[in-house]
Amino acid sequence: MNIYFQKNHQRALGTFPLTDATLLAAIECAVKVGYRAFDTAQMYGNEATTGEGLAASGIAREDLCITTKVSIDCFSDDKFLPSVEQSLKDLRTDYVDVLLLHWPPADGDIAPSLRMLQQAYDKGFARNIGVSNYTVAMLRDAIKIVDAPLVTNQVEFHPLLNQDKLMAGANETGVPLSAYCPVARGAVFKRPLFAEIGAIYGKTAGKVVLRWILQKGVSVNVMSTNPVNIEANYDIMDFTLSHIDMARIDALTAEQYRIASKDVVPFAPEFD
Repeated sequence: MNIYFQKNHQRALGTFPLTDATLLAAIECAVKVGYRAFDTAQMYGNEATTGEGLAASGIAREDLCITTKVSIDCFSDDKFLPSVEQSLKDLRTDYVDVLLLHWPPADGDIAPSLRMLQQAYDKGFARNIGVSNYTVAMLRDAIKIVDAPLVTNQVEFHPLLNQDKLMAGANETGVPLSAYCPVARGAVFKRPLFAEIGAIYGKTAGKVVLRWILQKGVSVNVMSTNPVNIEANYDIMDFTLSHIDMARIDALTAEQYRIASKDVVPFAPEFD
């Protein structure tokens, strides 16, 4: 089974944009709730605090799933591996469970950074490797460039954005998706359908959204600082949405509400 869909790893605590005491409190709460998967990145500027929080948790390293991502600013030969070594130092670990390329390079030439990612894997810096924000065409090329399997393509994934092409590409290439911005930074809560469906199951709108994502076969990275919400976001395994309710939510993807658009991220690829 893919590491992102193992027990307790389907639901990770996302750490962006948390820092300092706020992040430490969120990690402490998440660990108590049951989270064992944590997602960070060089670009977030919070790897050191994440490492501090996980070290203080008392959870054995082998029971944690730590994901971090290499910034596109570090995609050069002289920066890539040193940046990963710094990430490990900041995270207080000898390895990360998953190391991702945060974005495709702006020039679209994915081969050099993928080869450096392979080097990090070969050196034991990461137990698994993957990518983020890759198109289907990029995935097709990527699996030919690296020897190690790519365990995920982390992408924007929520019920207000149609990602059917990426899902098809995931099935074709064998590189599963994992979700960031799973509640579209709160935009989903402006649509009454989720609360309506939640009432049927005795669940909150947020639980319905996250359950829809999991039932799509996509793992979830979700951030919260509210202890009630941290627990609620984790506690989504005791119900299953019907095919009818899944289809009702599917219809909302036609909105094509994208957060990580080129207006926000100028170097983003032309998304599928």
